[in-house]
Amino acid sequence: MAQTYHYLAASERFLHEHIVEEVLEERRRDYLARNKPIDFWLVRAPAFLEALGEHRCPLPAAAIVSTDGAFILWLKHRLQYVLMGSFEAPSPAIPDPLATSATVR
Repeated sequence: MAQTYHYLAASERFLHEHIVEEVLEERRRDYLARNKPIDFWLVRAPAFLEALGEHRCPLPAAAIVSTDGAFILWLKHRLQYVLMGSFEAPSPAIPDPLATSATVR
């Protein structure tokens, strides 16, 4: 059954410089403390960008993917200069929402 995934994408360097990994780790600790399942992932070289025909993101790209659209919107406001969108998966074009690209551009 397909599910909606929300994402924000930017160059991997941009996300690293803006301490996104620390934000995700804080959120992960909070979820674990509340016994809430993890619903967000950091994906390097996300394959779904190619499947969506998204070529505006600087390379190498990375994305934060979540089933929680409000979380992605919150990150968008915090980071500002990122691409944001959503997609349904699994689908014929995107069989695995967390897959990495075989051809890292």
